[in-house]
Amino acid sequence: MTCVYRISLFASLVFSSVWALNPLPESHGISKLHPGDKGIENHPFVLLAEDFEAPTLAAIKPRWNEMENKDGKVLELVADKPEASVGRHCLQVTATLGENTGGHLFKRLDPIQTRVFSRFYVKFAENAPYLHHFSGLGGYNPPTNWPQGTAGEHAKGDKRFSARIEPNGSYGTIPAPGGWMFYTYWNDMKPSAGGRFWGNGLWPEGKPAPPRGQWQCVEIMVKCNDISQSNGELALWLDGKLTTHIGPGTKTGKWTGEGFQVNADGEQTFEGFRWRTVQELAVSYFMLSHYVTENAYRQNNIANPPNINRVWFDDIVVATEYIGPIVSVKK
Repeated sequence: MTCVYRISLFASLVFSSVWALNPLPESHGISKLHPGDKGIENHPFVLLAEDFEAPTLAAIKPRWNEMENKDGKVLELVADKPEASVGRHCLQVTATLGENTGGHLFKRLDPIQTRVFSRFYVKFAENAPYLHHFSGLGGYNPPTNWPQGTAGEHAKGDKRFSARIEPNGSYGTIPAPGGWMFYTYWNDMKPSAGGRFWGNGLWPEGKPAPPRGQWQCVEIMVKCNDISQSNGELALWLDGKLTTHIGPGTKTGKWTGEGFQVNADGEQTFEGFRWRTVQELAVSYFMLSHYVTENAYRQNNIANPPNINRVWFDDIVVATEYIGPIVSVKK
C-alpha cells in the first residue's frame, strides 16, 4: 500500500506540474520602455499602435483594414484622453438605435501570430446602458480584411476562433453596462440549449465591472494551442492587474452552453483551449468594436432603452508581448 501511495502521489505531482499555467506579468511591460507611449509603435514586438492623434478620421484609416462608420455619424475624434496619455484626442463611438448599430475598426495581422496581447483604454458614459458586443482578438483561415458574420455557427478549428472582451449584464443581474466577460467561439465550445452555437461567455472570478465615467486600461491575451493539444490560453488585465488567466487546469464552475465562471473553488477543471486544429489558423486580427442592438436591452429586461449608447477609446497597442498601462511622463 505504501508503494502504491507513493506512486499515486508522484503521478499527482507530475500531473499538477504539467497542467500548471506559467505565470504572466503584471503592471508595466513594453510600456515601461516608452513613457507616455512615445515611440512605442517602433518597438519590435508591436504590431499596431493607434493614439487617435491624427487630424482626421481619413488620416487614421490607412492604419486599419476596415472602418465602419455608417453615414459618417458613428466615429468621431474628440478632445479627451486617459490621465497618463500625452495626447489630446480619443475616438468617440456613438450607436444610435434606429439609425445604426455602432461601428468598428478592423486590423488584419500579417503575418498571423500564435500569441497576441491587445491593450486599449475605454471610457463608458456616466449613464452607460447595456451593449451587445465589444472588442477583441481572433483568427480566420484564410485571413480576411474584414469581420465575418458567423454568429450561431460552430467555430471549426480549421476555420476560425474569436475572443472578445465585453461588459455583459447577465440578464439584468449586473448594473449597466455589465461585468467584463469573454465572449468566445472556438473548436471545443459548447452549444446552446437549442443546439445552435451562440458563443460561450467566460466570466472572471467576481465578475468585475468597468467604472462609468472614467478611463480604464483593458488588456487581453490569446495564446494558441499546439496542434492536437488543448493548451491554449486566454487572459485579462484591468489597469495592469492580472484579473483572470484561463487555460489548462483552471478551476471553474459548471460549464454549459452559456459558458462558465472562473472559480478558485470550482467544481470543474478546464482542459484548456483548442483554438485550432491546423497550423494555418492563428491570431489574424484585432477589432475595436462597439456593437449595439435592441436585443442587448431585451436580454437585460430594459423596456424603454435609450437611443444613444456612447463609449470612448484611446491608446491602442497590439503586440506579441505584454504591454501594460501607459507609464506617466515625469515632469
